[in-house]
Amino acid sequence: MPELPEVEITARRLDAALRGAVVERAELRWPSVPDVDLAGSRTLEVVARGKHLLHRFDTGSTLHTHLRMEGQWRVEHPGPATDRALRRHDLRAAVLTGRWSALGLRLGMVDLVPTARESELVGHLGPDVLGPDWDLEEALRRLRDHPDEQIGVALVDQRNLAGVGNLYKVESLFLRGVHPWARVADVPDLEQLVERARALMRANLHHPEQNTTGDPRRGRDHWVFGRKGKPCFRCGAAILLGEQGPPTQERVTWWCPTCQAARSPIDPQARTGEPDHPRPLTVR
Repeated sequence: MPELPEVEITARRLDAALRGAVVERAELRWPSVPDVDLAGSRTLEVVARGKHLLHRFDTGSTLHTHLRMEGQWRVEHPGPATDRALRRHDLRAAVLTGRWSALGLRLGMVDLVPTARESELVGHLGPDVLGPDWDLEEALRRLRDHPDEQIGVALVDQRNLAGVGNLYKVESLFLRGVHPWARVADVPDLEQLVERARALMRANLHHPEQNTTGDPRRGRDHWVFGRKGKPCFRCGAAILLGEQGPPTQERVTWWCPTCQAARSPIDPQARTGEPDHPRPLTVR
C-alpha cells in the first residue's frame, strides 16, 4: 500500500503539472460518480489530506481519489502512451490538458463533490502528519481518548492522526521499543513515538523509496517491516509476524520479541506465526 510520503509526492507532482491549466478532456470511470463534463474547467490545486488526494477546480468541484492498495497517478506528456492508457480496463480517472496527461490507474476511491462538501469525505480524519496544520497535541488527545486500544491499531486509525500506514507503524514502534499489542495507556512516551513516526515520513518525503534505516542496500532498508524470521539488526532475535486489528480489518505486524519485549500486560488475543495459522504469543 502506498504510504503517506508517496501520496504527498503524488499530490505535488499532480499540482505541478496541472495547477492553472485548462482541462481539455476528463474521464471518471466510477459507477457512483455523476456524469459531469470537466472540460473547460481550470485546476486550482491538488493537495493531499492524509492519504486522500483532493483535486480542486475553479468550477467549485473537487475530484477526490484514494490510492488504497494498488492505485497510482501517472503524469506524462500526451501521446501514444496516453492513448493506450485511455483504453486500459483499470483506468479509473483521467484529466488531460494540452501539456500533461494525469492518469489514475487502479484507484481505490473516486468521488466528485462540491468543494464546500469536502469535509463529508475527509472531515473524520485526525491531524495530517505531513500537513501544514499538523497538530501534535490534538493527535495525542485523540490517541489518549482510547487508552485501552492496542497502540499498533491506534497508530493506523486515521481518525487519530492521518497518514501513518503499516510500514511506519511497525518501524516507529521498533525504534521506540514498544510492543505492538501494548495499550496506548502503557506506552512510556507517546509523544516521542508519534514524533518518531512523523520524522521517518518526513525523511522519505522527497523520494519514492521508503527507507527507515538509512542503509540503501537491498534487505537493509527496514528494521522489521517485511523481515519475518530474519535476524534483528540490533539483537539478532528472529523477527516475528502476526495479525493485528479488528475482524476484517487485520493488518500484518512485524516486531522484535527482544527489542520490543512486552513490559506490561498485553491483549491475550495477540498472535504470532503465519497469518492463517496463528500461535499464542508468549508474553515476556
